[in-house]
Amino acid sequence: MTIPDLEPCPGCGAGFPRREGPVHPYMASSPACWAAFGEVLAREYSDPALLATHRLGVDAYAVQHPGSPSRQSNQSVGVHLIRLCLFLERGLTPQRANDAMLKAGRLKHGFVWLEPPASLGSVTVRDVLQADGAAAHAAMVRRWAQSAWEAWAPHHETVRAWAARAQEGSNSDRLRGPIRSRR
Repeated sequence: MTIPDLEPCPGCGAGFPRREGPVHPYMASSPACWAAFGEVLAREYSDPALLATHRLGVDAYAVQHPGSPSRQSNQSVGVHLIRLCLFLERGLTPQRANDAMLKAGRLKHGFVWLEPPASLGSVTVRDVLQADGAAAHAAMVRRWAQSAWEAWAPHHETVRAWAARAQEGSNSDRLRGPIRSRR
């Protein structure tokens, strides 16, 4: 039996057997990686026990496949990093983190391109796909989200500022950096 050549995904870097197929319109991924994410989503939608971690996987996938500078990519990376920040750092419940992300979406026109880190995290959708059973899947999604969030550490200050502005309901047009203290 021969092992197929693995093609690294241009987003997350995970190796998958080469294949043809669709990819996301603005997230950079290989067809095989995009298909793997579809399998993970199908697993989550078919098992109510996995819905609690579902959004973390969506966030991790989005920030590990940032694409190239564009309005859509800037906004996607921004809102998904915000939700990871609120869930992982501030301990918001999945629903409260999602509600805050939706508020952040109203400010997304001001998000700027964040240069992706050299490594987007050591845990990928491939690891989640290989998890056996609901408990292992949920645990791996949490590890995946944490790994993806930690990879973006050079931009945490900016993301925290965006999250704070979203939670304040700020109408700021430019969300480039940290909130300045108001004296």
